[in-house]
Amino acid sequence: MRLSLAEMGANVLNTADGRAKTALSLQYAQAWQEGRAAGNMLEIGSAPAPDHPARPKAPRLCAPKDVAKRKPGSPDGRIALLHAVAHIELNAVDLHWDIIVRFSKTRLPTGFFDDWVQAASEESKHFNLICDCLENLGSFYGALSAHAGMWRAAQDTKTDLLGRLAVVPMVLEARGLDVTPNMIKIFKQAKETQAVEALELIYSEEVTHVAYGSKWFNFLCGRDDKDPKQVFHALVRKYFKGNLKPPFNAEKRADAGIPPDFYWPLTENIEYPAFLGGKNAHD
Repeated sequence: MRLSLAEMGANVLNTADGRAKTALSLQYAQAWQEGRAAGNMLEIGSAPAPDHPARPKAPRLCAPKDVAKRKPGSPDGRIALLHAVAHIELNAVDLHWDIIVRFSKTRLPTGFFDDWVQAASEESKHFNLICDCLENLGSFYGALSAHAGMWRAAQDTKTDLLGRLAVVPMVLEARGLDVTPNMIKIFKQAKETQAVEALELIYSEEVTHVAYGSKWFNFLCGRDDKDPKQVFHALVRKYFKGNLKPPFNAEKRADAGIPPDFYWPLTENIEYPAFLGGKNAHD
């Protein structure tokens, strides 16, 4: 009996080891895409989404303030930077499968699932590329501590698809567009070609992932006759702690479908409407 797409996603979420998780993710993405191409689409189906994805014993997860800080230009600093990227990519794999599983019963075009399967597949590839870089430098994913708060966005938006799209691809992943060029510069200066090539690939593909978020956010707002900009501002203030911080990569954000009037107003402390459940994001 063939697994449904949601059952596949749940299996990925419940797999702890990073390499095993991404291998399963890539296998399932290929099965979905081959079925679509052959006109023999897998059922989207349904499956319970875990509150937390399975995680390996290492890295040790801790509060952001407790993650060790190292000078990014030093060899140890570059390893720490790659370790942080690997952690982000592994979380992204889970976030993309989680949106598939958690919202599998929502009335959505099949293209929605196509996009997030593709994104999950690419994030899986990104994780493996960065792990290869770490191992080439004599380290590995799990050798250092990592940020414990990255799953909070999924928990906070587990019943709110618009909120999930606003916060995960359109805020968190969009931030990657802002900071990755400087990371690439650091590794270029160190002449670490393998890391440069991996980060450049990640940078190019992350634009598409942010664009998926923008596309489906605008689609859902249009379907419900809502103003996307107003709703985006309200949801980010509701679910994202603090203000957005410049500098912003305006060119790549525009390529992903996010204009400046979406994010610049969120650098200030504004209120969100009562119809979305509250007075202020920090209350």
